[in-house]
Amino acid sequence: MTTQPSASDSTPTSPTSQKSVVAVVRTTPQTVLDDTGAAMRMAGYQDVLPIADPVLLKINISWQHWYPACSTSPWQLEGVIKTLREDGYKDLIGAHNGTVVVDSYEGEVANKHKPVTDRLGVPTVHLDVPPNEWVRYEPKGEMLVLDKIFPEGITVPASFAGKSIIQLPTMKTHVFTTMTGAMKNAFGGLLNRKRHWTHSVIHETLVDLLTIQKELHSGLFAVMDGTFAGDGPGPRAMRWHTPGVMLASADQVAIDAIAAKMMGLDPMSIDFIRIAHERGLGCGDPDEIEVVGEDISGVNYHFEAVQNTFASRGQKLIYWGPLKFLEMVWLRSPLVPLAYLASNIYHNGYWRNLKGKRRIREALKTPWGQLFQEY
Repeated sequence: MTTQPSASDSTPTSPTSQKSVVAVVRTTPQTVLDDTGAAMRMAGYQDVLPIADPVLLKINISWQHWYPACSTSPWQLEGVIKTLREDGYKDLIGAHNGTVVVDSYEGEVANKHKPVTDRLGVPTVHLDVPPNEWVRYEPKGEMLVLDKIFPEGITVPASFAGKSIIQLPTMKTHVFTTMTGAMKNAFGGLLNRKRHWTHSVIHETLVDLLTIQKELHSGLFAVMDGTFAGDGPGPRAMRWHTPGVMLASADQVAIDAIAAKMMGLDPMSIDFIRIAHERGLGCGDPDEIEVVGEDISGVNYHFEAVQNTFASRGQKLIYWGPLKFLEMVWLRSPLVPLAYLASNIYHNGYWRNLKGKRRIREALKTPWGQLFQEY
C-alpha cells in the first residue's frame, strides 16, 4: 500500500504566536506519578490534545538493556498514562521503534515498559515490524533534507495520521546532536530502519520531522524525565546523575531548549534547536520561554556534552571528516551489517561489561534505582 495518510484537519497553533510554556517540577520516587500529572497540567496539555482523538505514547528505547537515563522510565510512562486516564483520555497506544542495533521487544521488557502497559491495559505497537504499515507521505511544508535523502519518497507509519502524540524522552546528551530530547524522540517513530542514512544531516532531519509532525498529528506534547539524567557520550555510554525533575511542554523546541539550559548548554548553539526556532516551529530562546513550576534561573548541572566513544569517533570521521567518501559504502551497501556488528560488539560487549555494569549497580542503590527495581 502506498497511499498517503491524511493529515489532521485541525490546524495547530504556532508555538511562536504566543509565549511557549515549559513546566519544570521537582519530584521524588514517592510523588513522581502525581508530579508528572502536575507538570502536564501546568503546561496545558489538555489545550493541545483533542480529547476525542487517540493518543500515541512515543516511548524511547535507546538501548535494549536498562541503563539510567538512557530510555523512557517506567514511572514516566505510568505517570503520563495515569494523568491521561484521570482526565478522560480513553484511547491510548504505546509506540515502540526498534533500530538496526536495538531490539524494541527486548527493550520494553528490560526497561520495564511492558509491565506498565500490560498492567494498565494500554496496547502497544512495534512500528518496524508487520503488521504495521509504512506509507508514502508528501509534506506540505518545505523540507531541508529528507526529500533529497529519500528521493523515492518519505514514508511514515500509516497509523500515525490524525492521532495526537506525546513524546517521552529523557534528559541526556548525545554524541551526534549534543543533547537529545523531544525533537530527537520523533527520529525513531517517523523514520524507518534506513534512518541512519540521515546521520550526516541529523540536525536538519530533526527539523524536517517536526514539520511533518505538525502536519500529521492532531496534537503534540512532550514529557521529559530528568529523574535520572546523563552526560558525556550519550545515549549508551553516559555518566548518570539524579536531578529529580520532570519537564512538560506543548512546544517540542522549547522543552529541548530548557532542558539544554538546565544541563549547562547554550540551546541556540545547538543546530536543530536554532534552525527550528528560526523557521518558526517553536521557541528555542530561553529568554522568550515561560518556565512554570520550579525556579530554574540558577540551575546549571554542568553537563559535558562534546565527548565521544571509540565507535562515535569513527562514525564522525565518516559523516563529517576525511572518511566522508566511505559514507555511501558503509551505510548503503551489503557492508552495512558490519557497522551494526561493530556497534553491538563495542556497546553490548566491551563498554557495558567494562564500565556500564558497574555504573548500573551504583545507580540501583539510589532511591530512583530502588524505584526501578519495584516495577
